[in-house]
Amino acid sequence: MLTVVCAWQFSAAFYVLLDSAVWSKSAANSSSVHITFVDWLPFIFSTLGMLIINSVEKARLSSDSFSYSGSGVAWKARVVLFLGFAALAGGMAGGVTVFVLKFVVPNVAWPAMNMGVENVVANALVGLR
Repeated sequence: MLTVVCAWQFSAAFYVLLDSAVWSKSAANSSSVHITFVDWLPFIFSTLGMLIINSVEKARLSSDSFSYSGSGVAWKARVVLFLGFAALAGGMAGGVTVFVLKFVVPNVAWPAMNMGVENVVANALVGLR
């Protein structure tokens, strides 16, 4: 059941960002602001962070046994988990930064401002899982 919720949440996040990118290139967008690769980078980092965090087994964090081939397995797993959380937090911070620098500071009007809001919402949905 948890896997279904995770897949649904990530799919919703991807759909929100994809909807923003499609609307950006449509005729309905009358502004000069468009979605570029820079807007996708925070989502990519958030996705990588989510994948790294979910790939670490919980049993590897608690004990340092030799059954996993080698010593210091718990320490290594904690470092990898920290890097995953750092990528996830960096993606969220990057999404907020892109929103502020691209949409808030130039004072973009509201229909186009929705693209920045959708970017932050997509990164937040990935970060929740």
